[in-house]
Amino acid sequence: MSDRLRASKATGLLTFLNTQLKGWTRNKIKQRLKAGCVFVNCQSITQYDHELKAGDDVEVRAAEKTRQRGTSQLEILYSDRDLIAINKPAGLLSVATVDENKHHALAILRNQLSRPKRHVNLWPVHRLDRDTSGVLLFATSREMREAVNEGWSGAEKIYLAVVEGCPNPSQGSIDQPLRMDSEKYHMHVGPHPEAKKAITHFDTLRTVKNRALLEVQLQTGRQHQIRTHLAWLGHPVVGDPRYGTDGPRMGLHALRLSITRPKTGKRLTFETPAPDGFLELLR
Repeated sequence: MSDRLRASKATGLLTFLNTQLKGWTRNKIKQRLKAGCVFVNCQSITQYDHELKAGDDVEVRAAEKTRQRGTSQLEILYSDRDLIAINKPAGLLSVATVDENKHHALAILRNQLSRPKRHVNLWPVHRLDRDTSGVLLFATSREMREAVNEGWSGAEKIYLAVVEGCPNPSQGSIDQPLRMDSEKYHMHVGPHPEAKKAITHFDTLRTVKNRALLEVQLQTGRQHQIRTHLAWLGHPVVGDPRYGTDGPRMGLHALRLSITRPKTGKRLTFETPAPDGFLELLR
């Protein structure tokens, strides 16, 4: 089955679909676009900002079964009896949400590692936003997760971010408290009785035209911290619909995570390069 629509006026494709597809979540629409299931005048279109003209025919086709199943195997970066680090692809939830409780990294990895007579239990040590790729760490017991979290302030968390504009100065620190508006699911910057301390360090690695590649280090780990701080700085992450401008993918990648392993005191470092296409966001 497919939905057939016709544009009555000039507008952006994503805006048009959000208006016309009643009952569809924004993420579901974006997934269909990414999967090549949206056709304009019989031509597959994946660009969110594709400009429609009045009279254009738009067809949204059903996702193929292989697409519906999504990622079936995750890349494991490190594994021992207590800890497992994976490379989470962009577009995949870290754990279940109210709206989606089956297709997420925790469930996929659990199924991937389990055997008919050996079910694997996993606990997320931390989380990445759905559209952020990179290093994601799980523990095989609640006790290990709590032990890692106790030393989380000593963890090194390094990200790559492609942002709009070129920061001047090219490196620095952002020390601005953050608080979450739970109703709008939006982080606010600045002093407030409910705000929590948040510090982000950044260094510009490369600039291309009016975009920059930053290496970002989190001194604290608040929800949406990098996205919110960089937007406050005036350089939102490319492809961030919440704090900047929507796009094909968000320019945020968890490059490296270093922790001190409980029990042994050994320093562990998990790292994975940015995925294909990430640096193309600089163009």
